[in-house]
Amino acid sequence: MHCETISKNIAKIKDELGNHCKLIVVSKYRSLAEIQCAYDAGHRVFAENRVQALLERKEVLPNDIEWHLIGHLQKNKVKYIAPFIAMIHAVDSIALLEEINKHAKKHQRVIPCLLQLHIAQEDTKFGLNLDELNSFVTKDLTKLYPNVLINGLMAMASNTSNVQQIRDEFNQVAVIYKNIKDNLKSNVPYFNELSIGMSSDYLIAKNTGSTMVRIGSKIFES
Repeated sequence: MHCETISKNIAKIKDELGNHCKLIVVSKYRSLAEIQCAYDAGHRVFAENRVQALLERKEVLPNDIEWHLIGHLQKNKVKYIAPFIAMIHAVDSIALLEEINKHAKKHQRVIPCLLQLHIAQEDTKFGLNLDELNSFVTKDLTKLYPNVLINGLMAMASNTSNVQQIRDEFNQVAVIYKNIKDNLKSNVPYFNELSIGMSSDYLIAKNTGSTMVRIGSKIFES
């Protein structure tokens, strides 16, 4: 694929997103050359699903890339990314939050994280249900986990061609996000990010209030 096409795709999507929604380029399954093309187009924020792939790419790609982890994170892998990760998108348990806090402290860092809410119809997707999420955010998170910054929510819509269902699910997340932001500001003072939307549904997500979209295939398609 020509770098010019990747550059045009990035420019088009950024134009569609406007100033209030950040593009995160998902580089999983992409060659180093393709990722370098996106970098050369001026993009600096990339995401991987798996820790091993993230570590391999970080080793050889430019060191000013801001790396996000967007896939399910196992507790025993936290130590490998704690020194540098810019954001962890899929915190789905207290145990994982505790592990991130522990390793962030070792590296004298505060790691931004998003709580993953499960809204999709598929049981295979990870995430907290609404009761679990509410029990999270009613705790004094800044006191309990001083080396973690709970920046907001992340969610994935159902894998469906039903646009209305996707819109309904994103609206559901947006309402939950707003309620937390409005009602529990003292417990989660930096709760400003809503990470919803991927290649197939990012425009729906943007129109539902997404502040971050995670796009892979749309960037690299010819």
